[in-house]
Amino acid sequence: MLKAAIVLLLLATLASLFSGLVFLVKDDSSRSRVVNALTVRVTLTALTVALITYGFFTGQLVSHVAW
Repeated sequence: MLKAAIVLLLLATLASLFSGLVFLVKDDSSRSRVVNALTVRVTLTALTVALITYGFFTGQLVSHVAW
C-alpha cells in the first residue's frame, strides 16, 4: 500500500513537471500557471520524501544495500 502511494505521488510529480513545461512553452497569458505547477510539484515531492521516510522508520521499506 505504501509503495503504491509512493509510485502514485511520483507519477503525479511527473505529470506536474510536464504540465509546467507546457505552460512555460505554450502559455501566452499573464497568469502564473507555471508558478502554480511548481508549487504543486514541490508539495508532491515533499509528500513523497515524507512517505519514504515514514516507510523506513516504520520498517515497511527496507534497504538491501551491501555497503
